[in-house]
Amino acid sequence: MNTGKNTGKIVRVRQTGSPSRRHFSQRQTLVGLKLNRIGRIAELVDTPQTRGMIAKVAHLVEVVEKE
Repeated sequence: MNTGKNTGKIVRVRQTGSPSRRHFSQRQTLVGLKLNRIGRIAELVDTPQTRGMIAKVAHLVEVVEKE
């Protein structure tokens, strides 16, 4: 049975802003997204949890492409 954890869809996210002078939880969210430097790109599985994390730091990241 498919639990929906690995649907095969990938989201590429690029960090565009600096986490300095931001709330600590936003910094931790960037680390959770495997981002911690401007310009770094992470490939993540497209899940509701990942979407929520991206929404939390939407002003610091951009979605490069979806598959």
